[in-house]
Amino acid sequence: MLKGFRQYREIEKDEFFLVGCDTAAGLGDRCAAQFFSQKKLDVPLVYHSEQSATEMTTDLYPVLNKIYDVTRKKPTIAYERNNGGVFEMDRLALLNREGKFNIYHVQSFGQDETGATPKLGWDTNTATRPKMLSDLKDAIDNRLIKIYDQQTIKEMFSFIVVNTTSTRKAQAEKTAHDDLIMALAIAYQLAIGVKDVQPVKRRPVRYTGGDPITGYGATPVYERADEF
Repeated sequence: MLKGFRQYREIEKDEFFLVGCDTAAGLGDRCAAQFFSQKKLDVPLVYHSEQSATEMTTDLYPVLNKIYDVTRKKPTIAYERNNGGVFEMDRLALLNREGKFNIYHVQSFGQDETGATPKLGWDTNTATRPKMLSDLKDAIDNRLIKIYDQQTIKEMFSFIVVNTTSTRKAQAEKTAHDDLIMALAIAYQLAIGVKDVQPVKRRPVRYTGGDPITGYGATPVYERADEF
């Protein structure tokens, strides 16, 4: 497996992946990406590295392409917009010349008919953070998703609620990290909100009959399903 990745099972055809990414803030922090399968409700692939956000983009790009080649479905990916994530989302969008994956857009109702804005990635703020962590906790407590990665599970045991005079905030203990948890929380939010509307289509390999000049009326001949 590529450096920085941990894989726990084979990726299968027809799986739709939601990828949540947390970029490093420095000071010993790590970049993390969690690959959530909407079909199997598990996380078979994890990226975790001390590389910078720029290097993470370089590492993730070929893997996103490979996932599409195997599954024939475009994965949807979102970086957390803080800590340089917004710039790397723009770069990842530019790299996506073959259109093999989708970039998540921050939702803002009232902006246009779809509710999407040009802002790429995921905003973690005072409104979204409590919900994303609460939804993830409920999914784990009710055993709705499978997590194989021991480092992710370890982070969960050091994730605590800190009380201040005005707020209660869930965060990692001192000297501990929460990058894997935040990446997973983003991925799970995508799984809740992003529908797989990408049918697996058979592609014509040639046409027969029809007008010899214009091709009008030709009949398509398709690949066998097992050739995907």
